[in-house]
Amino acid sequence: MRVLVRRCWGPRPVCGGPGGRPSPQWRALAGLGGSPGGEDGRGVRVREKPPWRVLFFGTDQFAREALRALHAASGILNVHPSCLPRWRGPAPIIHTVLHGDTVTGVTIMQIKPKRFDVGPILKQETVPVPPKSTAKELETVLSRLGANMLISVLKNLPESLSKGRQQPTEGVTYAPKISAGTRCIKWEEQTSEQILRLYRAIGTIIPLQTLWMDNTIKLLDLVEVNSSVLADLKLRGQRVTPGSVVYHKQSQILLVCCKDGWIGVRSVMLKKTLTATDFYNGYLHPWYQKDSQPQPRQCRFQTLRLPIKKQGKKIVAMQQCIK
Repeated sequence: MRVLVRRCWGPRPVCGGPGGRPSPQWRALAGLGGSPGGEDGRGVRVREKPPWRVLFFGTDQFAREALRALHAASGILNVHPSCLPRWRGPAPIIHTVLHGDTVTGVTIMQIKPKRFDVGPILKQETVPVPPKSTAKELETVLSRLGANMLISVLKNLPESLSKGRQQPTEGVTYAPKISAGTRCIKWEEQTSEQILRLYRAIGTIIPLQTLWMDNTIKLLDLVEVNSSVLADLKLRGQRVTPGSVVYHKQSQILLVCCKDGWIGVRSVMLKKTLTATDFYNGYLHPWYQKDSQPQPRQCRFQTLRLPIKKQGKKIVAMQQCIK
């Protein structure tokens, strides 16, 4: 089922009951509570009806006709969580976090037929991206901002439509859907900052993955590694292979080497959820006990290479949660 909001300028009540009073269904949608004595709300001061209509439509044929009518009347509005034309596409919040943007925002725009995110801008506001925020946290901030902006536009829709401006041609970027292969960490290619951004962008919804002894392992809780922890490793001057795993007892985290440094992992999932200490006791420590010089392939995380066909499969559920 699809839902659209359209500004209503006529005097005719929406879904009205007898005598022009809003029906119980409309009162529920509009947030108008009934009186304890009955459903019609008599004796209760009724708020003024919102100046827009809520349309529900399900079948494709009905949807097309409704969309044509809406577009012909006053157009269709879209609340897009980015400062268009930056991050056009289905996953703008994910890419905002993934690319380390320091500023983002919300755009209220008109939809153009057959093309998305290219219509005139009716209202746009910017906000700073909170440091180290996840995509879900940023979504909360932008959803509140977008709701207030949409109400402001709807209250003054004719004026807002008349002041619409075309999007600039400079600064256009695209935010495509995230494929399954994106969550596979590439230890030899990605820096610690890139891996942490990836975790904040999608890791709290779809866990990042890697290989451990030919088994897929999910990394559930990633953290930055401070200099004092690295000083305890006593690895300076030694060549360490990306993906190498070391357990740091004092902080109880796994330290994993990447392209330019280290990241910390507090918990993983391998058959079941394990803390870093559990993983060390059950998997890392036995290897060091059996062999003082264990094979690097067995004692490090390796990049998980998905088949090309699987890489092309989109994580639709994740995109719907973030969009």
